[in-house]
Amino acid sequence: MRYYSYGIALFIFIVDFITKKWIENNLELYEKINVIGTFFQITSIRNTGAAFSILENQRLFFLIVTVIVVGGLIWYIQFNRKTGRPLMMIALGLVLGGACGNFIDRLVKGEVVDFFQFNFGSYTFPIFNVADIGIVCGVILILLDSFLTREPQDGVVSADSAAAGASASDVTETADASGAAYGKSADGGQASEQQTDEEGNGQHERQQRLP
Repeated sequence: MRYYSYGIALFIFIVDFITKKWIENNLELYEKINVIGTFFQITSIRNTGAAFSILENQRLFFLIVTVIVVGGLIWYIQFNRKTGRPLMMIALGLVLGGACGNFIDRLVKGEVVDFFQFNFGSYTFPIFNVADIGIVCGVILILLDSFLTREPQDGVVSADSAAAGASASDVTETADASGAAYGKSADGGQASEQQTDEEGNGQHERQQRLP
C-alpha cells in the first residue's frame, strides 16, 4: 500500500515538473493562451507564496513547514503501510506529490510557477498549478475518509451492537422457555406422586374394612 502512495506522489511530481518546464520554456512572464475563450487561460506567472498565492514572500517559512509536512506524511505512510485505509493512502500520495513539487521550486528558484487561470466574469480565481491540484484533492479525500470512517455517535446503535443485542435476547427467551417447561414438568411430577399416594391410602383403608 505504501508503494501505491509513493507511486501517486511520483506521478503528481513528474506531471507538475513537466508542465512547469513547458511554461518556462514556451511562454514569457504574464503571457496568456486562451484555452476556452477568456474563461480558461494558461497564464505564465511566478508565485512566492503558498497554493493560490497565499502568504507571499515567506520562502523560509514555507520551506520549513514543507519539510515538516513531508516528513510527517512519509512517517505516516511507512508505519501504516499494511493497515492504512486505501482512500487515505491515495490522499496522502496526492498531498505528498504536490508538496514536493512546489518545495523544489521554492528551494531552487525561490518562487513557484503557476499557470492555470479561470475567470468568472470580472473575478479571477487565484492562478494555480498541478501541485496545487494534488494538494487540494488530497485534503478533500482526507476529509472524506475521516467522514466515512468516523465512530457512531451516542444514541446510534451500530449493526454489530444490534446483532449482539438480538442474540442476547434470543438466549434469554430460550432460557425463560426452558425454565417454564422445566417448571411444568416438575409440577406434573409432584401431582403424579401425590395421586399415587392417595390411591395407596385408599386401598389400605378398604382392606381394613373387609371382615
